[in-house]
Amino acid sequence: MLKRTLFFGSKCSLTTKYEQILVKTETRETTVPIEDVGFVVVEHQESYISMPLLAKLAENNVAVIFCNKKHMPTSMLLNLESHHLQQEIFRNQIQASEPLKKQLWQQIVKNKINNQAVLLQKVGQENTPLTYYASKVLSGDTDNREGVAAAYYWKHLFDFEFKRERFGEFPNLFLNYGYIVLRAAVARALSGSGLLCTLGIHHHNKYNAFCLADDIMEPYRPLVDAKILEILKHYNEEELTTPIKAELLKVLTETVYFKDTKSPLMVALSTTASSLQQCFLGKRKKISYPDLWI
Repeated sequence: MLKRTLFFGSKCSLTTKYEQILVKTETRETTVPIEDVGFVVVEHQESYISMPLLAKLAENNVAVIFCNKKHMPTSMLLNLESHHLQQEIFRNQIQASEPLKKQLWQQIVKNKINNQAVLLQKVGQENTPLTYYASKVLSGDTDNREGVAAAYYWKHLFDFEFKRERFGEFPNLFLNYGYIVLRAAVARALSGSGLLCTLGIHHHNKYNAFCLADDIMEPYRPLVDAKILEILKHYNEEELTTPIKAELLKVLTETVYFKDTKSPLMVALSTTASSLQQCFLGKRKKISYPDLWI
C-alpha cells in the first residue's frame, strides 16, 4: 500500500485521537488516519507533537523526520520492534561474513553505476565509460570504481560546471535534501524488515546510526538526481523553498520497475530491504533492485 508523506512547514500541534493524527493550526483542524501515513516531516521549530502520537506512529512503522533551524532534516524516529524475527535477523546480520558483505557491496556499486549511466543517457550525455566501470567492479569494489564513476558522472550530469560537495554551491543543497529524504525512506524499509540500520555493509562510522541505509540507498540516488534536473527546468530558484522541498518529497512516489511489475519507490524499498534480509539469512544471494526507468 502506498503511504502518504505529511510535511509540516508551519507552526502546528500534532496529537492523536481515535487512531488518527489530529492536526491543529491557527486557522484549521483536520485529521489523517495513521495507517495511511509512511512519513511525517516536522520542519517548524515551534511545532508540538505529543508522546502518545509518537508512540502510535512508531507502532505503525511511520518514520518521523525532524528538521533544524536551517530547515534541513536532522534526526529521525523509527520503530525498533517492527519484525517478529527481529533477534534472529539481528544475529545473522551481525555475524555476516566479510566475503558476503564484499559481494553485496559489489552488487550495490554495480547497480548504482548502471543507474547513473542510464540517467546520463537520458540527458543526452555519453555513458560508455560508466557502463565499462560497472562491468569491472570487483568484490568489495577494491579498486574504487564507484569513485571513478562518480567523477565522470558529476562532470557530465549538469549543463554547467558543478562539483559535488556536501557544503558546496548550488544545487548541492537540493541534492543534500533529496538524499536525506531518500535515506529516511530506506531506513524505514530496513527497520520494517527487522534489520539493524546502524550496522553497515561498507559504510562504517561510529557516529553514524544509519550506515546500512547509506549502503542500500546508493543505487537509488540517481532518482534524486533526476528530480533535481526536473526542478531546474521549472524553477528559477537557488534557494531551497517550500515548493522545491515538496517536489523532492515526491521522489518517494516515483514509479520504478522490477522484472514483472512496477511499483512506487516507497514500496520498492521494502522489496529491496526484504531481499537484503534474505541474503543475511542465507536464503538468497542477490539484493533485489529495480530499474529506475524503462
